[in-house]
Amino acid sequence: MKETYIDILNIRRMAFEHIAKIAYENRPITDIGLEVYDILPGEEAKYRESIFLDRAVMGERLRMGIGLDARTADKTDAITEGLDKMDVSHRIYNPPLVSVIKIACHACAENKVTVTDQCMACIGHPCVNVCPKNAVSYTREGSVIDQEKCIKCGKCVEACPYNAINHQKRPCAASCGVNAIHSDELGRAEIDAETCVACGKCISTCPFGAISDKSEIYQLIKSIQSKKKTYAIVAPSFVGQFGPDVSPEQTREAIKQLGFDEVIEVGLGADLTTMNEAHEYLEKVPTGEFPFMGTSCCFSWKLMVRQKFPDINEYISESSTPMIYTGLQLKKKDPNCEITFIGPCISKKLEALEPEVAEVIDFVITYEELLGMFLAKGIEPSEIEVDDVMMDASETGRYYAVGGGVAEAVVRRAKEIRPGIEIDVEAADGLANCVKLAQMAKLGRMDGKLIEGMACQGGCVGGPGVVIADNKTAKAVKAFSKASDFKSPADNINIPAEDRPDDSKLQ
Repeated sequence: MKETYIDILNIRRMAFEHIAKIAYENRPITDIGLEVYDILPGEEAKYRESIFLDRAVMGERLRMGIGLDARTADKTDAITEGLDKMDVSHRIYNPPLVSVIKIACHACAENKVTVTDQCMACIGHPCVNVCPKNAVSYTREGSVIDQEKCIKCGKCVEACPYNAINHQKRPCAASCGVNAIHSDELGRAEIDAETCVACGKCISTCPFGAISDKSEIYQLIKSIQSKKKTYAIVAPSFVGQFGPDVSPEQTREAIKQLGFDEVIEVGLGADLTTMNEAHEYLEKVPTGEFPFMGTSCCFSWKLMVRQKFPDINEYISESSTPMIYTGLQLKKKDPNCEITFIGPCISKKLEALEPEVAEVIDFVITYEELLGMFLAKGIEPSEIEVDDVMMDASETGRYYAVGGGVAEAVVRRAKEIRPGIEIDVEAADGLANCVKLAQMAKLGRMDGKLIEGMACQGGCVGGPGVVIADNKTAKAVKAFSKASDFKSPADNINIPAEDRPDDSKLQ
């Protein structure tokens, strides 16, 4: 999507930019009702069949950007309805996090196999011959599929020598690894909030931009303006997000220009996660206490296991995620500060609501939302001059952003503690693959292993809130990782001695 859904990306970023402008300029929150005309001026439709629908959809997107629910056509009142409740300087969350903007949904066919006009009515008609339900019949004008009999197995699609049969699937539903998307009474997409694990893949794959998550950027900006001590902690995937020539240090300074007092790498917390998970594995798996151990960093992975595979949930690491560990380090120094996590992930917005996390993390935003804030303030990171160097995290802590990076870090640290130990690793990226990995673990086929689940393709660099495609970001992450002075988490001088696990117990 990051390379091809340009119009949808622009729509999302315009919404974030205009919300941020209202907040930074201290204009009434009800000005959102006017912003749709600035974003979509004139009388001609730009994206949909009428300018009125264009503006209505943008209005619902702006409301979600403030934290409100998207409404259906029968419940659509003034765009300003309920905005006064959101005019606060603290996080405010009304579930669900991810939902369909119904007036934007195209009601795509869930699952349908059809014969196209490319059919040559060939006398071999392999489509007829391979159908297990006799749903395909031959005519001189071309093959015909009986939709009542068709089971959508796709065998006719594969058999056709002319590629004349199309298997259409709803993009959002096809991308959902936990099958959380179905149809409502009007055929529009609907998300089962109890099943959804907020990986955000549906947001990235909908060609109509009809699915979105809620944002907290308005409330965050109001918090920054309240003069509280505010820290931003940035996930390891932040490098390369704002242009190939923008250095990590320029990005950090740009974030500070938004009003943050300091910016810290979440790689710092990743180093603590590495050390603790390495201890956990060595204590529990070789001793037989755990049959295997799963990493803990991806919250969508953890939610999926918790919901679908409760029998193995206890074998997911108890170590905190890098976001939490980084926040705890800052709260120790300044208990009254506010902390904003900035990353590629929307499920972190749910993780931050967990009782033990809510006291540590005050806001969560994505790189897309951060870009909207940059645009609102007229900040161009590439033009900022900086002299110092970021050095908060180790090489392996910074590499957490790439699929397999977490497990690699834990294995390397475990071998530092206990040289000669062999640890088998099984890693999965993409939520559907994570489900398969959990199934294999439940069946006992992962015993003895360290398993890593990443809900996003390619790891965190493929998250729904990134600005740049994962393959480009992965290269930047690798270079940033290699640039660290600390080759091991144990070398990181930013971590106090009292927070490090005792290696001597395992040697």
